[in-house]
Amino acid sequence: MTDVTEVQVATRRPAPQATAILFAIAVFTSACLVFVVQPMATKLILPTLGGSPSVWNAAMVFFQTALLVGYLYAHLLQRIGSMRLQAAVHLGLLLIAALFLPLRISGLLGDPDPSAPTVWLLATLAVSIGAPFAVLSATAPLLQAWYARVTAMAGGGDGAPGGNNPYVLYAASNLGSFLALLAYPALIEPLVSLSGQRGGWSLGYGLFVVMIAGLGVFAWRRREAVAAEPARLEPGPRIAWREKGLLILLAAAPSSLMLGVTAHLSTDVASAPFLWVIPLALYLLTFVIAFQARPVIPIYLTLAIQAGVLAACAALAAFRTTEWLFVFGVNLTAFFFSALMCHQLMAERRPAPGRLTEFYLLLSLGGVIGGVFNALIAPVVFNMVWEYPLVLVAVGLLRPWRGREMRTWEIIACVIGVLIALSGPLGLALVRYAPDIRANVPDAELVRIAQAVLGIAALFAFLLRDRAVMFSVVIGAMVWSGYHVARGYDWTLTERSFFGVMRVASTTIEGLDGPVHVLMHGTTLHGAQAQSERYRCLPTLYYATTTPIGQAGMIAHERHPDGAVIGVVGQGAGAMAAYKRTQDRMSFFEIDPMVDRLSRDPRWFSFINGCAQGAVRTVLGDARLTMEQEAPGSYDLLIIDAFSSDAVPTHLLTVEAIAGYLRLLKPDGVVVLHLSNRNLEITLPAEAAAAALKAPALHQIYRERPEAVQMSESSTEALVIGKSEAAMAPYRADPRWRRLEATEVRPWTDDYVNLFGSLVRQIQYSAQ
Repeated sequence: MTDVTEVQVATRRPAPQATAILFAIAVFTSACLVFVVQPMATKLILPTLGGSPSVWNAAMVFFQTALLVGYLYAHLLQRIGSMRLQAAVHLGLLLIAALFLPLRISGLLGDPDPSAPTVWLLATLAVSIGAPFAVLSATAPLLQAWYARVTAMAGGGDGAPGGNNPYVLYAASNLGSFLALLAYPALIEPLVSLSGQRGGWSLGYGLFVVMIAGLGVFAWRRREAVAAEPARLEPGPRIAWREKGLLILLAAAPSSLMLGVTAHLSTDVASAPFLWVIPLALYLLTFVIAFQARPVIPIYLTLAIQAGVLAACAALAAFRTTEWLFVFGVNLTAFFFSALMCHQLMAERRPAPGRLTEFYLLLSLGGVIGGVFNALIAPVVFNMVWEYPLVLVAVGLLRPWRGREMRTWEIIACVIGVLIALSGPLGLALVRYAPDIRANVPDAELVRIAQAVLGIAALFAFLLRDRAVMFSVVIGAMVWSGYHVARGYDWTLTERSFFGVMRVASTTIEGLDGPVHVLMHGTTLHGAQAQSERYRCLPTLYYATTTPIGQAGMIAHERHPDGAVIGVVGQGAGAMAAYKRTQDRMSFFEIDPMVDRLSRDPRWFSFINGCAQGAVRTVLGDARLTMEQEAPGSYDLLIIDAFSSDAVPTHLLTVEAIAGYLRLLKPDGVVVLHLSNRNLEITLPAEAAAAALKAPALHQIYRERPEAVQMSESSTEALVIGKSEAAMAPYRADPRWRRLEATEVRPWTDDYVNLFGSLVRQIQYSAQ
């Protein structure tokens, strides 16, 4: 009779492989939901803070902090002995968090202070989506702990995939995150409206709650099958404090590098849409590899490759080059293998399953520390993206430290590597006192020589890859040298705010009688002003009188000789102020207080304080919000000049936004959209929006004249939209302005934006 009962019990136990699949599906689903909500929430916040990469970085700090809260909750929940009670508590909290659905951005805290928006952003995200995100993020460690208990009850390593290793479920979690992240810009955003995304996410959340309830029932039935509660796992040895510190550092470095490489590439190399997706996707992929039962890239190979690409990255990190694809490749490869190295070393140190939730808590804490350093501390402490090279050096110290005795050749190699690395700045300093060399060797050639020297130093660093401290010392010398050589002779001023890095440089242009100050935001030129008295008040680049924007300014003067009311979204260097006459009224709408300060400082630019006749007003804050406070029917000309920067604030180009601009216009007023953009095709959505509003529109692409003096003008694409047909009369009379053919492209709205489609169209046009 006993034998029969044992057979019956055995047949009632689900196969270990089926158990692993059930838990893997649940973990995968929760990860998909977690990583879909991140870009969706950031998109919801867009109308308030614009599309700056810093908004994404600060939002990442919130998500990492909420993840930490979720992991802490999962860790504390394990103190409840009954798995059934744990499931009931978790299910209850999931249902309470569902009260916040569908997700929305709360207006409880009002509008942000443009000079310090970070606290507002973090607090608003916390009260808006904090509860469902934190509870949902607890799923990965919680279900792994449950799985460990269930498989322990079933006999552990009886052939179940990961039967003694619940950590492999973390690979499933990060795979779900990875796929969700890639799906959002390529599939979800183009095909589903924002309200549809919110509804779909709520539905997915509901299905996940049902899934958790099903897993709870599954665990209870297994309890009945063996007439016992799944065993509480033995906690195993305590994690030593030194080991805890190392685990936190191994988690913090990749988190910091992920945000750092994003900021570095967009600031110093080339702007690109969806740039944040690539480092984050690679970051998640390293988790998938590191926590596999058999990693496809073994740790010894990771360590070798990481040493080589990190040394190459250190040699190139400071230098700007036209070979931006190559630089992208080197930096992203160095980031990937550095993150993979840290995560593999972390996976090697994972404790017994009884300490699983504590392990993930430490991992999450490290992620928060890395994110806080980059998003909150670095913008205040550093005037440029210094956090990236600093962490590149520091990650070398996380390589395994060899216990064997130091060899003489290693000491010699370290000294030679440092001396070679430092020879670059020393050589350039000597050149300053050698006029003959200075006159015959261009600066670009000197920089190339310095790069070659750093390449030699990189070889010595690679030879020392088994000596973490020596390796990092040489890497540190290379980074310091490279930044000294590359930065020491370029920028007159570099400043940083929440919204990015602004630089002022001085260059000499003979056609403009000498020095010209230029303003750069990341890799985008935002303005230029000649410093000679003759050309000082000449509007340049996109604002020259020959360009569509300049044409609109001149037409406003002709139509309103007694004074025009002009509004400009996007201040830049303030070049449009050169058009202001005494009788005109001009207002800039600018989100970044630092831009306003720099453009008003006569040391750098004097379009506003010097060329403009009379006072020029600046309204700080996101234009969509601040322009709502302007009186309807009060403007003769509105210029929306915010689409050529590193991040496109798409909410300024929607049907609702354009309707708002038209509301502010006088009966004969027009709005000019400056649509020049090297990455995205945004003209057709703008045209479609005008058509949806039944507003007349004309288009112009102005080509810079070959004979034009450098920086005196720039190729410009613009769309002018009128409040009425009468408003368009001067533009229709000019053959340079043409009517676009009707487009089938869907207009963007506050509920629907398709950036990926714009990217594809731009690539197609560039290939033609």
